Amino acid sequence: MIFATFAAGAATGQAQDANPRVALETSKGTVVVELFQKEAPKTVENFLQYVDAGHYNNTVFHRVIGPNPQQPQGFMIQGGGFAAGQPIQEKETRASIKNEADNGLKNERGTLAMARTPDPDSASAQFFINLSDNDFLNHRGKTQQGWGYAVFGKVVEGMDVVDQIARVETGRAPAMAKGRGAQLERATFDDVPVEPVLIQTARRVQ
Repeated sequence: MIFATFAAGAATGQAQDANPRVALETSKGTVVVELFQKEAPKTVENFLQYVDAGHYNNTVFHRVIGPNPQQPQGFMIQGGGFAAGQPIQEKETRASIKNEADNGLKNERGTLAMARTPDPDSASAQFFINLSDNDFLNHRGKTQQGWGYAVFGKVVEGMDVVDQIARVETGRAPAMAKGRGAQLERATFDDVPVEPVLIQTARRVQ
């Protein structure tokens, strides 16, 4: 009885300590990501708030840089910011978050990192999955050029789906993106999948 009680308590503790996981149900298959809550607490909290709010549902991977002579496995796939449609439209987001790229995690193949503008602390909802070990994206110092891109998770199931997305045909496509004001402005993006690749739903699985 003592052993059983202890085992149940240990299992409960392990469940509480386990990293959260999110399933991205895409039009190419399911990708499950584990989130590094201890190493990137603010980033994980931010990502999960978007997941729980349904922000990522019916969005697209709007930037795909797949296999090329320099990177045989490709560079990355980026999503989380544009709603599906013709043209795709950038979604409203909450305030930007503090960059946690100095957490010791590296932009290695299969890791999940936050996309941002040249401002180190400008990440909000968009994220990318590294297709290669992209060392040049890692934190090098607390300067605008050296901050790097914050890794906060990794793919634990469905890397074959990620690689399938990486191989889709891409080109230039119109978009409605945030301009200098509150209005969306017409823009043209490179590296957009010719046939849209959707994130149909994003939901917690652990």
